[in-house]
Amino acid sequence: MLNFVDKTLLMDDQGIRRALTRISHEIIEKNKGVENIVLIGIRTRGVPLAERISQNIKEIENAAVPVGMLDITLYRDDLSTLAYQPIIHETKFPCDINGKTIVLVDDVLFTGRTIRAALNALTDLGRPRTIQLAVLIDRGHRELPIRADYVGKNVPTAAKEIISVQLNDTDDNEQVIIKEPAQ
Repeated sequence: MLNFVDKTLLMDDQGIRRALTRISHEIIEKNKGVENIVLIGIRTRGVPLAERISQNIKEIENAAVPVGMLDITLYRDDLSTLAYQPIIHETKFPCDINGKTIVLVDDVLFTGRTIRAALNALTDLGRPRTIQLAVLIDRGHRELPIRADYVGKNVPTAAKEIISVQLNDTDDNEQVIIKEPAQ
């Protein structure tokens, strides 16, 4: 297994906060308000990001936007390479998603395969009116024709690099770092 070392700090806690605030404003603007919007975080780090966006929207619009969580484990196209017995986590929606505008939230958009899995999982559970995508980092290298509607930061990367999003909610740290293989 490769070891990775920190290469570049992309965002600190204030950078993450500013990016999520901007994304929150963009969601409100694009949808002309927040009526019928549901934020769905893709496990693991998409969930706390969705919760933060919901809190920002509440402060801006004085309106609550429900937040759900989506586990895509069984929808991954690399499931057989992950583990013989993958760990399945909870998928939980705060309301019926039929006819709603769903904003999927994830930390990093890379090949697009995670989002494809999320779209499959989501549409197996209901028929939203529209689905939009918000990501903290878009690093390129798409293998599928998927793009984000809302992006915190576009970061060109080498394919061998890793983007490490660390959040206080999951990692007891708040930063985004590019890591590269150790020499």
